[in-house]
Formats: sequence, C-alpha cells, structure tokens
Amino acid sequence: MAESPSQSGAQLVAHQAESDLASLVFEMSQQVQVGMENMLKFVNEIDGNSVGIKEEIDRSKEFAMEKKRVLEEEKEQFQKAAYTILDMLSNRV
Repeated sequence: MAESPSQSGAQLVAHQAESDLASLVFEMSQQVQVGMENMLKFVNEIDGNSVGIKEEIDRSKEFAMEKKRVLEEEKEQFQKAAYTILDMLSNRV
C-alpha cells in the first residue's frame, strides 16, 4: 500500500520537528556544559581566594597576639615603674 502525499508530508513535518527539537536539546546541553565549566572555574577561583584570605586572617591574628603581648609587657613595666616611684615618694614623707 502506498502512502498518500498528505501522510508522507505529515511524516516529513514530524521528522523535521523531531530534528529541530533534537538540535535544540543538543544546543541547550552544550550551553549548560559551558555554564557548568565556567561555574567550576569560578568555584576554583573562589576557593583559591578564600585560602589566601584565611592565611591573611591567620597572619593578622598572630600579629595582633604578638602586639597584645608586647603591650602587656610594656604595661607591666610602667606599673612597676609607677609603684617604684610611689614607694620612693611615700618613703620620703
């Protein structure tokens, strides 16, 4: 049995629509893959930057702790000097 022209035309349209849909899906999957690759690059860059930031924070903490230690030592020295002066003044009276 031969197909009528309208049936073959309908099949051609259906095949073309299927082909267009497959092309669209392929294009979209390519775009999604490119987007995922770009996001991965950004994630890796963010990870690298966060490591650098954490190292800088750690250095700043160490510097602050050292500065605090130095200031505590200076405070103790000034207090000792002040007590020494107070003792000297109280013994003079």
